[in-house]
Amino acid sequence: MAEQQQEHGVDLDQSQFSCPVCLDLLKEPVTIHCGHSYCRSCLESCWDQVKAKGKYSCPQCRQTFSPRPVLRRNNMLAEVVEKLKKTSSQKASPSAGLACAGPADVACDFCCGTQPKKATMSCLTCLASYCPAHLEPHHSVPVLKTHQLVSATIPLQEKMCTKHNKLMEVYCQTDKRCICYLCTIDDHKRHVTTSAAAERAEEQMQLVVSQKKVQEREKEREKELAELGQALKDFKSSTQTAVKSCDKIFDELISSIKRKRTLAKQLIKAQEKTAVARAEELQLRLEQEIAKLKRRDADLEQLSHTEDHIHFIQIFQSLSSPCESPDLPPGAVVRPQRSIQTVTGCMSELRDDIEKLLKDKWPQISLTVSTVDVVLPPLPKTREEFLCYCCPLTLDANSVYKYFSLSQEHRRVTCGYYENYYADHSDRFTNIRQVLCREGLSERCYWEVSWIGQTWSVAVSYKDISRKSSYDSEFGKNNKSWSLLCSPNGYTFWHGGSSRAVSGPKSSKIGVYLDYKAGILSFHSISDTMTLLHTVEDTFTQPLYPGLGLNTDRSNSGYYAELIKLW
Repeated sequence: MAEQQQEHGVDLDQSQFSCPVCLDLLKEPVTIHCGHSYCRSCLESCWDQVKAKGKYSCPQCRQTFSPRPVLRRNNMLAEVVEKLKKTSSQKASPSAGLACAGPADVACDFCCGTQPKKATMSCLTCLASYCPAHLEPHHSVPVLKTHQLVSATIPLQEKMCTKHNKLMEVYCQTDKRCICYLCTIDDHKRHVTTSAAAERAEEQMQLVVSQKKVQEREKEREKELAELGQALKDFKSSTQTAVKSCDKIFDELISSIKRKRTLAKQLIKAQEKTAVARAEELQLRLEQEIAKLKRRDADLEQLSHTEDHIHFIQIFQSLSSPCESPDLPPGAVVRPQRSIQTVTGCMSELRDDIEKLLKDKWPQISLTVSTVDVVLPPLPKTREEFLCYCCPLTLDANSVYKYFSLSQEHRRVTCGYYENYYADHSDRFTNIRQVLCREGLSERCYWEVSWIGQTWSVAVSYKDISRKSSYDSEFGKNNKSWSLLCSPNGYTFWHGGSSRAVSGPKSSKIGVYLDYKAGILSFHSISDTMTLLHTVEDTFTQPLYPGLGLNTDRSNSGYYAELIKLW
């Protein structure tokens, strides 16, 4: 047993003899007074950095020393470290520490046994793959040093021509594939070929360009990520601010209502006190008047029974004078036509007005909140992508001009003599030849319009656009509508009474794309291709209603515009 222990020695942990500073095996080890050991150079370097302070400490236990200790080599520890190095090198066999080849690895062709080691290099001269142990001769034998070595990333068999079993060292530019040199005189005789190295050099330049593009794209994405992070941070901050503002505004509103409630109660109580005081005063005077009248009535009754004529005449003259108070005329009690119930009615009207105001304003508040977002989906680029946002639309019979008619399930508007065809309505355009859709849009939506005739306008508008005016009601002639005027001569965009000429291919079909949240409205010419005509960027505050308008007189009977059914 003793002999076996002496043969194998004591296994030592290499980490126990590592320098705490550089973490490598101790080099010229020194031991300081606290008992910790370091490389001489590591410890001197640490102490040189604090030389100005004059205080030196152990990097591990922080025990301080003054003056600076003189460092002396620990000979015993140095010998142990040297033996540890030799023992480690003796134990390490040529294949020790090498991993066995897995299913996805290239196996060493020279390893024996059922578990060959993982190959790290392949020799294109020997046509074999080697693990580090079996690769050693290629580094030491002069003849083998001239062989071409490559990383063993894929099995060599995949680099071999399946027809000639030769290494594929040639690239056929005609067929865009790697071949062997025998293929160049066989199946690829008249093809354009080059060496694999030359093709690699050419593609390497393309790789540099591609890598540069990837890096630029990576920087763009990193910038976008940073912007998104900042936008998300700002959004959360603004959301918290909005919530606090909401609480503050509603608290102020509630406080104001409570103050008005208190004031109203005070007014009612004060009026009650004043009115009751006046009534009680009048009540007291009436009671006094009644008492006086009762006494006079009793005196007159008593006088009526006297038999002394002289006494009767003398007393009656004093009793015949009026006894009523001069400042209390007959009919002093006048009941008011208004009662306190009138105040309750005013309060009810106030409540109804506030509820109506909240009801009217709430859709706008809700719509405004729903349009706020951190990031929006990318804009569509092809017609197929635009069609993903198509939505059903119908023309509103209550808004259509009196000389228009609707057909095709309320998707087509036709110009003609149709006066009184539709009943009067407050939403009807009375002097302008146009019509709105029933549907209000506040999301992404796409629709297409085709027409036959002269000059039609394709538009979107707020619902509260004027219906009576002959000019301000026209699409694009106000701040509540955006319109593209389409004619045989070209296109014109109108908004706020200002116009702008728009260039683009002529077509009888127009596509309209609305991204309400992003504030984008775009018009496209639709033919064999889809061409952008004009884009508007604005902030929309109300739902937008698509509209159609005819900009010529009504003599052009039969001209029509139609919402194309895409859904």
